[in-house]
Amino acid sequence: MKIPIEISAHHLHLCQKDLKILFGKNYQLNVFKPLSQKEQFAAEETVVLANENFKLENVRILGPLRNKTQVEISRTEAVHFGIQPLVKESGQLKESIGGLKIIGPNGTIELKEGIIIALRHIHASPTDALKYKVEDRQIVSVKVEGERALIFYKVVVRVDPLFVWNLHLDTDEANAAGLKGGEEGEMLL
Repeated sequence: MKIPIEISAHHLHLCQKDLKILFGKNYQLNVFKPLSQKEQFAAEETVVLANENFKLENVRILGPLRNKTQVEISRTEAVHFGIQPLVKESGQLKESIGGLKIIGPNGTIELKEGIIIALRHIHASPTDALKYKVEDRQIVSVKVEGERALIFYKVVVRVDPLFVWNLHLDTDEANAAGLKGGEEGEMLL
């Protein structure tokens, strides 16, 4: 079962309250480009993530707004920051950590929680789930070919009517497999 692969670099999702602090009252995100997942987009706006150890500039905000602010970084970036976020599903912020500032043009937020390393995952619509015989929250593996071929274990399937069939890896995972984006993997049940 072939699955397209997308590589997800560091980014963040903001809640309304934090958008207001960072960009000002009544501010609305501007669409830079749509993402492959329906109704999701990369915003024109970027911020700085920083602490006393490291600084990442031009970190893209993804929309639409969420109920809670969430920052997704790679393990390599976490090492540079000197923090140890857990590997979690997007939106699963229980036991997530803080330790970074989000710096915008109008203000700064000191995160007490919300920083994660995203668990590698497959997006599937209910139609895809039926077609490929997978269920929401099922754990599968994905094999990738090439010069640095490997098998990604512990890939969670997430099913939602707005999802489009693909595998999301972070930059560390993609680099380990020599992927540049646009490749396909083979899902193993």
